[in-house]
Amino acid sequence: FRHTVATMEEELSVRYLTSIERLAIEEGMKQGMQQGMQQGMQQGMQQGMQQGMQQGMQQGIRQGVQQGVRQGEARLLGKLLERRFGELPPSVIERLASATEAQIEAWADAVLRSQTLEQVFDGTERH
Repeated sequence: FRHTVATMEEELSVRYLTSIERLAIEEGMKQGMQQGMQQGMQQGMQQGMQQGMQQGMQQGIRQGVQQGVRQGEARLLGKLLERRFGELPPSVIERLASATEAQIEAWADAVLRSQTLEQVFDGTERH
């Protein structure tokens, strides 16, 4: 008889504990999912920000290098023009400062073939 009662008590208490455990597990899963989502969002935002910063820095460096090269080419062309044709008017200095790389290259090609400063910029140099 004792054995039967002990078995029944175990079965009843296990069912009761199982219900409580099941509720606790469900609540724990909810909390775990919420915490996991929050942590995932935070980590995703941090990674996104870091990646964005890295890409922005790389793009800034590339643009800075390109701008530096273009400025250096414009400065060199200005020196060549000044040696060949004398002091440069402010309009030419401004034109060099705002020129694209393609324009600078075209003018640099024209500088040795041109008889006048105007010919360098208007493309009428003599071959």
